[in-house]
Amino acid sequence: MYLTWLDSNSWLLEIGEQRILLDPWLIDLLTFGGLDWLFKGSRSRDRSIPENIDLILLSQGLEDHAHPPTLEQLDHNIPIVASPNAAKVVQQLNYTQVTALAHGETSTLNQSVEIKATPGSQVGITLVENGYLLKELESGLTIYYEPHGNHSPTLKGIAPVDVVITPLIDLALPLVGSIIKGNKCALEVAQWLQPQVLLPTAAGGDVVFEGLLNSLLETKGSIEEFRSLIEKNNLPTRVIEPKPGERFELKLEKRVLNA
Repeated sequence: MYLTWLDSNSWLLEIGEQRILLDPWLIDLLTFGGLDWLFKGSRSRDRSIPENIDLILLSQGLEDHAHPPTLEQLDHNIPIVASPNAAKVVQQLNYTQVTALAHGETSTLNQSVEIKATPGSQVGITLVENGYLLKELESGLTIYYEPHGNHSPTLKGIAPVDVVITPLIDLALPLVGSIIKGNKCALEVAQWLQPQVLLPTAAGGDVVFEGLLNSLLETKGSIEEFRSLIEKNNLPTRVIEPKPGERFELKLEKRVLNA
């Protein structure tokens, strides 16, 4: 299994001999509704569009997960699995193969990888987007991804999971509270799922964030503090901090999966 972190929430997952592009923001600016005074993400240069993508996987319909300029550049014939809200975004961009997954539903990629949607981040008052559990069918190895740290208690029944990708640091707004939940929420999901490896997402990388919203964000915690939490709670999980753009191999032990 190989992974490449492409900044922010964007990953290239190589699992079951399939190349899955997850929540890609690779080119151009990141804004919400074009309001760059409110929030703007940028990088010094665009990332290269990965080749030979077998699937695009989208957890949310917001621009930091379903980034329209990036999606416009990608081949519109690449199959997409998405939350119902994200599916609407790519359908409007005229993608030809779009599968919307509600919570609990599954899709299988080329008889090699099973993808199951789990309850994820709450957006607004009623909308709950997707997290995902990916299972390499030949080996049984699994990856769980949730980019805002909203972990459903329904996950307790699927342990063990081999790799967890989730925020480890809190990002909070005054009067609103945490909009990205790391730290205690990441520890809780590690206790539930007993992963071999835990990888941080959502923050950092080769990007610069600006705007009013960014100026109000408060950061709480650090990777080192989280490693200390893992040790204090006697968890065997390895916390790996990937370097942006560098492909790395995860060597994992095969374990029995209950899901």
